[in-house]
Amino acid sequence: ALRPEQWVQTLSANGSIIPWQEAVIGSQLQGVRIADVKVSIGDRVQRGKVLATLDNTLRPAGSTAPQGRIVAPDDGVISAVNANVGTMPKSDAELFRLIRQGRLEWQAELTAEEPMRLRRGMRVSVTLGDGRTVQGTVRAISPKVEMQTRFGHALVRLEDSSNIVAGVFARGTFDLTNGKRKLASLPQTAVMQRGSQSYVLVVEAESRVHERTVRIGQRVGDRIEIKQGLAANERVVKTGGPFLTEGDVVQVVAR
Repeated sequence: ALRPEQWVQTLSANGSIIPWQEAVIGSQLQGVRIADVKVSIGDRVQRGKVLATLDNTLRPAGSTAPQGRIVAPDDGVISAVNANVGTMPKSDAELFRLIRQGRLEWQAELTAEEPMRLRRGMRVSVTLGDGRTVQGTVRAISPKVEMQTRFGHALVRLEDSSNIVAGVFARGTFDLTNGKRKLASLPQTAVMQRGSQSYVLVVEAESRVHERTVRIGQRVGDRIEIKQGLAANERVVKTGGPFLTEGDVVQVVAR
């Protein structure tokens, strides 16, 4: 017979740790030499922190543009430094990259059908390569899949991204049911497959078996969820079903 259960329904996926947002920082001036570079990769900076100073003596004649220093547009972590003392970068040249707020997130790679099972705010456990597990929540879900790869993605905001490096591999598990949900299950040996249909053998009057189509759900261990097709008090054949045919008489064993 069906057994009441409380299971957690999950979805696992692979992905990478990426910056939440990355600011590209350059100079507004062209033809002005960099006098000094004040930061290195990995430095934490605050908004307004001086990243580099410029050589004022080489300011182009007649220029009224702001000059003298390059500052951080936000709090964060310096992720790239391309500024070198003595060089004269172009006005559109990238000199620094800044991970805004120092925030990292997990980008999950999902098959075409999986994004439709997710919701914003859903809880996620992300496991890093060193074995650490970080909790997070779904921040965004891609509204389409890439036509070439047939993959979509979801972005997960991490509760604590300290001591994590952007670009590393991570595996995550989405909690699809927001905790445990109530369901009914049978042993997997009691459920048989014919084509695309699942069925069980129900023991009815005079201990005769009759096929009954059922709709199945998730599997946990040796149990399988029965979503539809069977009442709670109906008895079914637990093992040996493939050797029985419609109307066979079986011996019922009470347990």
